[in-house]
Amino acid sequence: MLCVVSSSTRIQAQNERQVQTTNEPREYIETVQKATFGYFWDFAHPISGMAAERTATPNIVTTGGTGFGVMSIVVASNRQWIKREEAVNHLIKIASFLKKADRFHGAWSHWLDGRTGKVVPFGMYDNGGDLVETAYLMNGLLVARKYFDKENQQEKLLRKQITELWETVEWDWYASRGDNYLYWHWSPNYDWKMNMPIRGYNECLITYVLALSSPTHSIKPNVYQNTWKKSDFYKNGNDYLGYNLPLGFAKGGPLFFAHYSYLSLDSRLMEDEDANYWKQNLAHTLINYEHCVKDGKKEFDYSAENWGLTASDDYNFYDAHSPTNDNGTISPTAALSSFPYTPFAAFQAMRYLYLKKGNQLFNKYGFYDAYNNQKNWYSNQYLAIDQGPIVVMMENYRSGLLWKLGESMEELQKGLSLMGIKKPNYPTGFYMYLPKQIYQGVELMVHPDKSTYILDFAVKGNEPIEISILNELSEKNIIVASKSFSNGIHQVGFKAKNGIYKALIKQGNSTVEAKLILK
Repeated sequence: MLCVVSSSTRIQAQNERQVQTTNEPREYIETVQKATFGYFWDFAHPISGMAAERTATPNIVTTGGTGFGVMSIVVASNRQWIKREEAVNHLIKIASFLKKADRFHGAWSHWLDGRTGKVVPFGMYDNGGDLVETAYLMNGLLVARKYFDKENQQEKLLRKQITELWETVEWDWYASRGDNYLYWHWSPNYDWKMNMPIRGYNECLITYVLALSSPTHSIKPNVYQNTWKKSDFYKNGNDYLGYNLPLGFAKGGPLFFAHYSYLSLDSRLMEDEDANYWKQNLAHTLINYEHCVKDGKKEFDYSAENWGLTASDDYNFYDAHSPTNDNGTISPTAALSSFPYTPFAAFQAMRYLYLKKGNQLFNKYGFYDAYNNQKNWYSNQYLAIDQGPIVVMMENYRSGLLWKLGESMEELQKGLSLMGIKKPNYPTGFYMYLPKQIYQGVELMVHPDKSTYILDFAVKGNEPIEISILNELSEKNIIVASKSFSNGIHQVGFKAKNGIYKALIKQGNSTVEAKLILK
């Protein structure tokens, strides 16, 4: 049976969810994703409803982590882990608290006291507005405003509250110094003392998307060009471990760069003159993976199942771990939040960490923040900024829920347009894949919710296409007979035995192929 799904597939309503066939991968994924969501629900601050920075400091709530948590609540409502009306009431509590909390030209601080809404300094001079954390928070709230679209009193109230918060963030104030830069921080006590322009490339892209699209306090597009792109670490273009990296630091930096801004932004649909953002994120993920598998020190005990370097706690407290800053600390959020990019590698890591390390690493709210094999050190903490992307990005792999919402949000699409980021015009072929260097092929696993392999492809032009797969004996199985598709990206489901295959897509006289390793 074939199932063709376009990128514009409608979000399935809460009461239309189909009963899923049980299988082992789905059970593992559901267990981990649902447990991780509990951090934002069961451990939510009782007064503010916001997410605690970490389990050790329950009264210090975090703005950015709460934004990730808001999107996790959208996921939980859609999956019926909680009732829709419970989700709405909880979000109304958060929005009501944020309205009364300390704000600095509309921006919130990195940390707040969950009891009072007063700022909790993040550092010596960091006791005012944090525009990047505000962007993460506001992005989550805007996603919730889009999802909770019913015309009952509570959902209308929630949308009204979020709109008021959105329209009172003064993004333009943070670009008001006269130097054509957008700044990360401002303090009423220390003014611009932090002096940090928001330069690329890193985790902050969503800040510009929102700052440019604000209906009341937008910045000018040239501020984006002058601050984000005129940076010593914006363009890259080098090859690392067999993968070309268009943007950013050597070997990509910590893996959260590929997560935070892409919780609601579908990078498959993003391209400008400097990068295709899907290829950027996929290459970044594979470089991180290949470093662990090939270049990691033996005593770190890395493997194809034990990989993932990003910012997290470690035995020295906290660090931004990456291939160029590697002390042997594995952070579960790195691999688990990469499910959309490398599903099989992410699943292997999740299963390994659960089965082999779970006695010390997995508890009530999912995986603890990190562990280090060489030091025999295991975190006993959960961090909001690491738990949130797990729930959201696992969902984007499973259903594309947040990406579909983001694609339909005028605010996000307007901001991207003003940044010069457009939908790619992919040629007919298998646009999503970069072969793993170890196999020179693409690993696919059966989709846990659809019980078929999913083949992603793009179509350009009006000519019909044929998609087929060949096994090692060159036996051909046509999975899409001659058929016309709209221009854009598509998916087709198919069933086959494990093994090595060649996928072919034929259009007219042109044929594109990809090597598949079906797991």
